[in-house]
Amino acid sequence: MRTGSRHGGKHMNILVTGGTGMVGTQVVRRLVEMGQRVITLTRPGKKTRPLPGGTQGVSGDLDHAGSLPKAMKGMECVFLLTPLHPREAELGRNAVQAAKAVGVRHVVFLSVHDVEAGAHIAHFKSKIEIHKALKDSGLTHTVIMPNNFYQNDDLFRQAIVEYGVYPQPIGDIGLNRVDVRDIADAAVNALTQPGHEGKRYPLVGPDTLTGPAVAAAYSRHLGNTITYGGNDVDAWGAQALKVMPDWLVHDLKVMYQHFQTHGFVASSEDLAMQAEILDRPPRTFDAYVQEVAAAWKGGT
Repeated sequence: MRTGSRHGGKHMNILVTGGTGMVGTQVVRRLVEMGQRVITLTRPGKKTRPLPGGTQGVSGDLDHAGSLPKAMKGMECVFLLTPLHPREAELGRNAVQAAKAVGVRHVVFLSVHDVEAGAHIAHFKSKIEIHKALKDSGLTHTVIMPNNFYQNDDLFRQAIVEYGVYPQPIGDIGLNRVDVRDIADAAVNALTQPGHEGKRYPLVGPDTLTGPAVAAAYSRHLGNTITYGGNDVDAWGAQALKVMPDWLVHDLKVMYQHFQTHGFVASSEDLAMQAEILDRPPRTFDAYVQEVAAAWKGGT
């Protein structure tokens, strides 16, 4: 476990992109609890969730490169989370160029586990291009690379609770899915501790989870039979088109097909590397399901 901080115990100015989303919210909360000065990038004119206490917002948009140098000026560190977007790589490059221009000292980038193996998946390919932009920039940086999130299942709560179906078509080989809170802890460590510069860290859970195994965990903790919805990505896509744009549905279908064909499994080396950044064992999926099942049964 590393001790100390990148700036000798002094609080830093840290800009967080995606600070009101699933991962960013957790990163912001932990940084605020540490007493860091946290600034969240907010798109001009866009209504966002309220920022956590102790957080400031600054106007800027990854899609408008000219807005970013002003937003990043005076920042020691940037947590770079790029959204799923048809031009995600361009958005990431915009952030990297701005960080370089204003002298940001360290960037922590949220990528994807085993990203090169999925280079045919559009948003994986975008992450690879952002990796290259960071390397070419000469910026000091750390890359954290999470597997599929446990908390993605929040999107499927209605299907699970009301219809008894787990619909995410992750397949029968398995994924070492990971808790968003573990991702946030790793990001905060990379931002605030010395010694993580220039490294790439996989972020994975301890269990390899198939679609039926996920459904079984929900069955145990909800006290009802939850059935895996199966591996038909076209059927999943037909439902997803009701709430997602075409380009995103296509991208995710390709991703799920990759999971079904190859899995998204962590190696022993992945787990050992993760221990260098997380400083503790990762949360189990069973513990996560036990937690959310209690909340769902209580109506929260």
